[in-house]
Amino acid sequence: MATKSKAQKPVKLHVKTGDTVKVIAGDERGKTGVIKSVNRTTQRVIVEGLNLVTKHNKPSAKNPQGGITKIEAGIHVSNVKAVDSTNA
Repeated sequence: MATKSKAQKPVKLHVKTGDTVKVIAGDERGKTGVIKSVNRTTQRVIVEGLNLVTKHNKPSAKNPQGGITKIEAGIHVSNVKAVDSTNA
């Protein structure tokens, strides 16, 4: 019988919303940007203008045309380094 995994607790991170960070690993290596949001449970940050992924939207009442949009995806905190902290 499979056991149910426990929910992870939020972890204290070395970066916060509004900090300028540099990506140190992955496809976006070497680029810098400002953190838009932080998810402490999954330990991921969303950096403005980096790690863009394509999202396909179905037609709906709000958006009858549908279409393809680019949105920012999360980057794990171990792959970013704080360059300028607004909280320091």
